Amino acid sequence: MSMSKTTNTYNRQNWEDAEFPILCQTCLGDNPYVRMIKERYGKECKICTRPFTIFRWCPGARMRFKKTEICQTCARLKNVCQTCLLDLEYGLPIQVRDAALKVVENLPQSEVNKEYYIQNIDKELKDADGTEAIGVVGKTLAASDMLSKLARTAPYYKRNRPHICSFWVKGECKRGEECPYRHDKPNEPDDPLSEQNIKDRYYGRNDPVAEKILKRAASLPTLEPPEDRNITTLYVGNLPEDITEPMIRDNFYQYGEIRSIALVPRQQCAFVQYTKRSASELAAEKTFNKLVIGGHKITIKWAHSQAKQSVAKTDRRFEINAIPPPMTANNPNDFFNLQQEQVTVLPPGMKLHQIPPSLIPASSYQMYSQAYAAPYSMPSGAAVLNSIPPPPGSSVSNQIHYPSQDPSRLGAIKK
Repeated sequence: MSMSKTTNTYNRQNWEDAEFPILCQTCLGDNPYVRMIKERYGKECKICTRPFTIFRWCPGARMRFKKTEICQTCARLKNVCQTCLLDLEYGLPIQVRDAALKVVENLPQSEVNKEYYIQNIDKELKDADGTEAIGVVGKTLAASDMLSKLARTAPYYKRNRPHICSFWVKGECKRGEECPYRHDKPNEPDDPLSEQNIKDRYYGRNDPVAEKILKRAASLPTLEPPEDRNITTLYVGNLPEDITEPMIRDNFYQYGEIRSIALVPRQQCAFVQYTKRSASELAAEKTFNKLVIGGHKITIKWAHSQAKQSVAKTDRRFEINAIPPPMTANNPNDFFNLQQEQVTVLPPGMKLHQIPPSLIPASSYQMYSQAYAAPYSMPSGAAVLNSIPPPPGSSVSNQIHYPSQDPSRLGAIKK
């Protein structure tokens, strides 16, 4: 390697020296006060093999130390982070970004051509302000619907967790909670995510993380417009707590004329109604899974028609309070199955068996034989009550006797 620090030093003027690294928010960490260790020409870049200034820091408590892996020239050439090699704007792998933007950039692979190419890039960087990407990526970097749907809106700090403790996997770790490494089950050897290469990620080829994201992008949901053409209202959810109506109007007025905006702060949502259906469809298409307000990814849905909701509630109320149909078809006015014209004692067709004479006393055998000698028939009305004989020893009179009607008591009351 002609650019190696331990070999020829004639080209040391092309070595990179920087004061601060190019990092994404995830790699930098959530701590606003970060102490970094800086070492000039401490390591070779894993892409261009040039010595560069490396930085080492801890992104937070219970996190592993991180360091820069590539030089700033290679990072600005692809607009990526020096540590995780993910896009700085969308937080996605280079392979996903290039596939969405349809960017094809063939970097030289040989050592001599790569060195010449990097020297020309350094000349372009001297004339630039250092805030924008250069090369083919800088010329084609623009807004994309696919990238907006797949982009991360918040940092993913789990990526900074410590590595898995190999001693714990073997059951030999004796540090316990003081172990700085993570005590978790490792990935399966057949899992493609366990095989990741920095060069493959930088050149955008055979990246297992990118392939997983592309498969997820192929199955993304879409927002279908309702069949009712009179619906022109969009539901806007997951709003920040300090959201105001002018802020919502600033994000939706560009798609068409707005009739009204109803803000519901307690539910953190709003309803945006357009004057035309075409404007609401355009707004739904441009903002679905793409709109971000105050660091919140906004939920976009079509609002339901209020007329249909009121009709559905009315139908549901009638279903609950509905009167059941009559049980019999003979009397349709008998809603509660109260048949006053016919009193049924036994079901139709049911017959009583004859009682053996041996089980009936001789004194009452004649009376019971008259009642149970023949099969029981089904009379109707009072005939049923009169046909059944009274039990033995009871009065046969149909008149009910009340104690207050005794002659002795009546005489006592008259006195």
